[in-house]
Amino acid sequence: MEEYCNVNKVYLKQINNKIAKDIIIKYHYTHKWTLCRVAYGIFYKTQESSLHFNDIVDKLIGCVIYSQPVGRRAASSLSDLLSKNEVFELVRLFIHDGYGKNIESYCISESFKHLNRDFPHIKAVVSYADSEVNHSGIIYQATGFLYQGSNSLCLMPNYSISVDGPPNYNWIHSRTVFSKWGSHNIDHLKKRIGKTFWRKKESSKHRYVKFISNKVINKKLKKSLKHPILPYPKSSNYIEEIQTFEVKNNVYDSFFV
Repeated sequence: MEEYCNVNKVYLKQINNKIAKDIIIKYHYTHKWTLCRVAYGIFYKTQESSLHFNDIVDKLIGCVIYSQPVGRRAASSLSDLLSKNEVFELVRLFIHDGYGKNIESYCISESFKHLNRDFPHIKAVVSYADSEVNHSGIIYQATGFLYQGSNSLCLMPNYSISVDGPPNYNWIHSRTVFSKWGSHNIDHLKKRIGKTFWRKKESSKHRYVKFISNKVINKKLKKSLKHPILPYPKSSNYIEEIQTFEVKNNVYDSFFV
C-alpha cells in the first residue's frame, strides 16, 4: 500500500516557463503546452551534493501551472462578485510517481499559499477534469474544491472532426474546426471537406472551483455562486460515440460506429 507523502521534504517555488514547458510536453498526458501566468516547481529535498558545489541539490519532481481562464465569461459564470482579473485557472499539474499517494492534493494546497503571496488579488481558482480521459477530479475533491457539474454548464454540445479516420483518427478540436472550415454545420462541412469524415461529441468537463481569499470573502462568494454545488462525481460518465459521414457525389449518409 502506497504511503502518504513526506510533506517535510516537499516544497514549491516559482520556476520559469521554459522549464515548466519541458516537463509538461515530456510527461503530462496531453503532451501539450498551454497558456501560463505562473508556474510553480515541485521540489523534493534530497541529500545529494552538487558536482561543483557543496550545497544540496533538490530534485524537481513536477510542476503546477496557473493561467487566466481562456473564456471571457469564466469569472462571471461563477459569480457576479468576481471580475476576470480575480480568477485563475489551474491548467496543468504533473508530479512523478513514487512520492506518496496524497502529494497532488498537498501540492495544490501549497500552491494556494504561493498565490496568496504572489497574486493577492486572486480570489478563486477554477479547474476542469476531462471525462474523455476518465478523469473525474479526484485530486480536486481531496483538496476541497466545490463541484459544479458538467453537462449542466454546457449550453450546446461541441464536436471534434477527423478527416483521417481509424485507427488513430487524429481528432480536430471543435474550436479548430470552426477556424479551419468556418462552421460546424454538417452540410457546410461536407462541402468544405469534400470527402468522408468522422465526428464525435466532445466530453463535458467537470468543473471545480476553490475560493482562496479570506474566510469572510470566501463565504460571501460561495453564497453568490450562480450554479449549485453538487455531490462529487464517482466516475467520468463519458461514452465515446463516433459518427461517420460518407460523402459521395455531394450526397452523404451518416451512421454510428
